[in-house]
Amino acid sequence: MLFCKPLRNKSRFKPFRIIDGSFTFNEYEKAALVSKKDWSQVVTSHDLFLDLDYLSIIEKATNVSLKCRYVIIYKDHHPCAVMYFQLTDFRADVFGELLEGEVQQVQSKRLKLFEKYIHTRNENEVLMRLLTCGNNLISGEYGYKKNDLITDDLFYKVFCTLIKTMASEDNLRGKISAILVKDFYRAVPQIDNSESFKGNAFSVEPNMFAEIPAGVTDLEGYIQMFSKKYRNSAKGILKNRSSFEIRELTLDDIVKFNDDIYQLYLNIFDRAKFKLLQLPTTYFIDTKRIFNEKFFVRAIFYQGKIVAFSSGFFMHNRTVEAHYIGLNYKVNEELELYQNILYDFIEQAIGRNFVTVNLGRTAAEIKTTIGAKAHDLICYLQAQNTISKLIVKPFIEFLKPKHWTPRNPFKEADQINSASNN
Repeated sequence: MLFCKPLRNKSRFKPFRIIDGSFTFNEYEKAALVSKKDWSQVVTSHDLFLDLDYLSIIEKATNVSLKCRYVIIYKDHHPCAVMYFQLTDFRADVFGELLEGEVQQVQSKRLKLFEKYIHTRNENEVLMRLLTCGNNLISGEYGYKKNDLITDDLFYKVFCTLIKTMASEDNLRGKISAILVKDFYRAVPQIDNSESFKGNAFSVEPNMFAEIPAGVTDLEGYIQMFSKKYRNSAKGILKNRSSFEIRELTLDDIVKFNDDIYQLYLNIFDRAKFKLLQLPTTYFIDTKRIFNEKFFVRAIFYQGKIVAFSSGFFMHNRTVEAHYIGLNYKVNEELELYQNILYDFIEQAIGRNFVTVNLGRTAAEIKTTIGAKAHDLICYLQAQNTISKLIVKPFIEFLKPKHWTPRNPFKEADQINSASNN
């Protein structure tokens, strides 16, 4: 069993703290302080969401108190893995709507201890401190990376040990707190059976991936592979394009229209039941400036104004990674902007001869109507005390997948149905 003694002062940031005889680690509070040379021996240029320049943007996320932790793990003083943490303090106004129902359903003296936080006069008080291994702004396995210097089994033992250490050192125990490890595309037996980290596994909304069929050269060809019902639906949605213009924005454009873009983003953020983290106001500018050709922002102009936008990344594995979008909801009802954005992501992939579009989480059923399929995601969560368990219960229920009906727009769906009816 690996062991690392927790430290509760600045000595926790001293270099090469011992995990056991072979493994040590360094911890940093800011991306700017991390050894780029050592980090880059694990994180390559392809690991965009673990890029230190990108993570430095996340440090400016607003609406909650956010602290980041960066860990480099060494085997015999050679970098073999990295871990990324977010320490987030959630105020009552962020969490309150989820807890209202819990207060009404659960009548206990313990619950009344934090019932006060839901009222307006206490909305700025911290209700929950969450330590996340991973990135709360992005879906996917972006909390760690290892290289060939460490085996999977050894890495996950170190991984679980350091999660426990980080939680202890940030003085979580005794507070209303929890530890979240996200997002895995499969269960990890080494975590399930860990003696260090006692997290409970649960599923969250799946990532939605659309595969571009071989031989497809344009969006029309993609839609021609749909069955008649979905093909007609797609044509009706795309017909709205005659009413607006879709334009890719340069860095100068993003700077010019940043206020409009950010407000459209807030339109969606403000409707969220649970407001996890709010992007920095300069997020799209900073990201475009850092990644340039890898990052795109596309805007929909209607009657001379931006009424929607989409953003995404061109990934090394020939995948378009859909990122944040924004909408004018009133115009969306009239012109089906959201569905047009989804098809635009598909078109971006086809135009670059890419093979996959990661459309992210949420609105799963709508995304399946354009050909996306679900890839399950698993998280692990450990509540730190009894009150924490009451707090995180609605949090977990919110994260769990809601019932939805998958669709298959492609022609083979008709063939399968026909065969089953004969």
